[in-house]
Amino acid sequence: MCARTTFNENRVLTLSAFLASLFAGGGLIVGLLVGSLVIVFDGVYSLVSLLLTILSLVASRYIRKPSDAQFPFGRAAFEPAVIAIKGAVILLIVGYSLYSAIGALLTGGRAVDVSIATVFGAVNVIGCGLAWWYMASLSKKRFSGLINAEVKQWQMDTLLSVAVTAGFIVAWLLTLTPLATYAVYADPMMMLAMSFYFIKVPFGMLRSALREIFLMAPSQEICQTVDQSVVAASKESEQEIELAGVTKVGHELWVDVDIYPDNNSEMILLEDIEQTRQTIEKRLASLPLKLQISVNIAS
Repeated sequence: MCARTTFNENRVLTLSAFLASLFAGGGLIVGLLVGSLVIVFDGVYSLVSLLLTILSLVASRYIRKPSDAQFPFGRAAFEPAVIAIKGAVILLIVGYSLYSAIGALLTGGRAVDVSIATVFGAVNVIGCGLAWWYMASLSKKRFSGLINAEVKQWQMDTLLSVAVTAGFIVAWLLTLTPLATYAVYADPMMMLAMSFYFIKVPFGMLRSALREIFLMAPSQEICQTVDQSVVAASKESEQEIELAGVTKVGHELWVDVDIYPDNNSEMILLEDIEQTRQTIEKRLASLPLKLQISVNIAS
């Protein structure tokens, strides 16, 4: 990973940790004061996001260490491992919130001070939205799985804040109508709806990370790009070249290629190996990943 990418990654993760600490403290205090399930959930989510961001920051520095006897193939697998942990923890939070919402609905709802809750929700929407936008713009400049996971966290937090604020506005409007007695169900109903909606985000993070940990095939787009690069290398070579395997692990792309020698001399074959490697590297240069290309002589 280059120095510029490392700096960008550390800057984004540090900023995310600082912002998450502010929203976590505010969410927990306000949520407990007004008795809102969704605001407490928002605060707990921000607190967990803070802990997970610190974990990402530590992992980012650890991944940069060079290969050694203990990790001969590097530490790229730590990136999907951290993302898997983040996805699993967020999934547990959403699951528990779903359970709490159902329990509140069955026990008569929850009375909430909607005026304070609405103001806090509006502040959260603006703050989380700005954080999401800023980190997303930085992630476009340099690829990083850890930053992408961070962007998804803030995306969830922003959408959560929007839903919370909209729900409290609806609850406040209900208090002005003959249906005021049903306003106590607004808070758990919001939590119930958001739990079902947000559960797909951490599930997607967990599934994607596990695919990398178990060295499964990457996205179809990456596979097609790699396959095209191998076909191009085969056309430029006098030897038969086949793609043996490809997988993405963190910020690295591992490509395994087999060359089937003909009756030419060994020197020509060695030249073909280097030419094959260069052709594939050139074709895959546009991918924001560190290439690890292995060219094998097949029997």
